[in-house]
Amino acid sequence: MALPLSLDLDLLRTFVAIAEEKSFTRAAERVGRTQSAVSLQMQRLETVLEQKLVDRGKGGSVELSSQGQALLVRARDILAMNDGILNDLRRATATGSVRIGVDTEFPVRALSGILRAFADRAPDVEVEMMSGASCAVSMKLKTGELDLAILKEGLEPRQWPAELLRQERMCWVSSVVHKQHLQEVLPVALSTRECEWLPPWLTECLYSSRVQRAVEISGRRHRIAARSASTSGLAALVQAGVAVMALPEASELPEGLCRVSGDGLPELPIVDYLMLTAREPRQPMTDLLLAEIRNFHAHPAELSADSAPPPPPP
Repeated sequence: MALPLSLDLDLLRTFVAIAEEKSFTRAAERVGRTQSAVSLQMQRLETVLEQKLVDRGKGGSVELSSQGQALLVRARDILAMNDGILNDLRRATATGSVRIGVDTEFPVRALSGILRAFADRAPDVEVEMMSGASCAVSMKLKTGELDLAILKEGLEPRQWPAELLRQERMCWVSSVVHKQHLQEVLPVALSTRECEWLPPWLTECLYSSRVQRAVEISGRRHRIAARSASTSGLAALVQAGVAVMALPEASELPEGLCRVSGDGLPELPIVDYLMLTAREPRQPMTDLLLAEIRNFHAHPAELSADSAPPPPPP
């Protein structure tokens, strides 16, 4: 007797990614495959089900067919059950350690929430965490010193599968006391031009150059008043009233600093945070931590109203 057909979980996971991202390109980035591989997966799934699941429109847009919409609910349930079984069984046996590197400016509330959930799920796993500039985290991942990394887009190792984790618009940060953002000529603090971790394809800090470009395009009169190799160094300069700086909007601010807007301040670019795994990560610890990171960002409670940053002082 022939065995009954079964659904491939990898195909369902890719289908859900396409449905949620509404793009084959973004879905490919999310599942760590090429766009052509994702297209082939969808063809296989449609062949197995003998149904048309997605319609691709102009410009790469994607819409689900009626059959695709019906499958989406069940696919999510199947994947949630699969992931739950794996996590529950692994929780009882996961020991050892997992190494994670995180960009210094990644929101502290998000990171602490992730690590707290992971500690509850895998209490016997030791977490080794590195916090630093994205270019430094990227290098550590590339050399095999990390199992998992969260860093800014554009600073990841070349040709390395990455998953978009979250987006943050950058905002201006000034001193509560000195209010340098009100100066007619805006004094700006940027990263140093030379950095030992700078990728070879860049001549200066990617995000500092984007901030400077945004100011130049706006036409706002400004000057580069200070530079530092670290976020903490830049924050100290801003606290002292030397300059203003740019940070992702959900970043933790040291005492004496505040987010500011208006007053002719230029609009700043968006930061994409990526999640990447090592070529040979420690398992099953890395997959457990990945699951907690994805789950946390599917329910971003850290950005609720009671934890939102206070408005800047007048």
